[in-house]
Amino acid sequence: MTYSSASQVVRQLLEGPVTRPALLHWRRQQFLSEAGFGSYFGMFRTFAQARAWLPASPEFDHAALAAEYADVRTKKVFAYDYPVMWWLDRAFREGATSVLDIGGSVGVHFYAYRRYFEMPRGLSWHVVEVPAIAAIGREMAALAEPEAGGLSFAADLERALDGGDEIWIAAGSLQYLENARPGDLLRRCGVRPRHVLLNKLPLHDGEDYVTAQNISANCFAPVQVYNRRRFIEEIEARGYSLRDQWQVLERSLYLPGFPEHCVPAFSGLYFVR
Repeated sequence: MTYSSASQVVRQLLEGPVTRPALLHWRRQQFLSEAGFGSYFGMFRTFAQARAWLPASPEFDHAALAAEYADVRTKKVFAYDYPVMWWLDRAFREGATSVLDIGGSVGVHFYAYRRYFEMPRGLSWHVVEVPAIAAIGREMAALAEPEAGGLSFAADLERALDGGDEIWIAAGSLQYLENARPGDLLRRCGVRPRHVLLNKLPLHDGEDYVTAQNISANCFAPVQVYNRRRFIEEIEARGYSLRDQWQVLERSLYLPGFPEHCVPAFSGLYFVR
């Protein structure tokens, strides 16, 4: 028996009817502590229901959460970045010069990706973020002039949707936004992008549900988990074709007490109109 299969057997025993209540009690305490960073807990119907259960927190609108992104992720790419970089470079080569980066933190993709391929002249890279993170991003961009001259930040997603950007990127952000299914965002925007790059998504074959995540610094956030087929079909219904998809093995979702709703690997998707 391999280590992986042995751990699955142990997990199944812990999720059994006898030990499940004790497991959930322990996991809940751990989730709400510093040791619970990155973990998930609970099943809810809506973001409002999850927020009613969670401790009050600013969620992602907290300057302390920008530290890792500013210090590490602006200077380094990870395995899950390479499919995005591949298609982004192709889009630039085809003439695209504007990007809407939904939940792009302090501009991590702009800074990290430009080390690997040439960005087009006249590039406009618009990041939509919560106010606390957007403010830090603006300060960093001001210090990085003129290299970051095309980088800008805003906190109003609805207004940004009407910017007419040719490329949309959302890497590990959509699931934290309420009422932000990509099909709906594309329906609400004025001019639809040609390229849609989505990464680090919790997609699975079961029904949609909401859970909660400990995102560090005593902050917690609801998380939307999507049914894969419905998610893809909603985007295709807006006139897009799924060009590529990949697994993000570095991201998974273990949900204590609900093994059938776990997501063993997140997903990346590339659509083109």
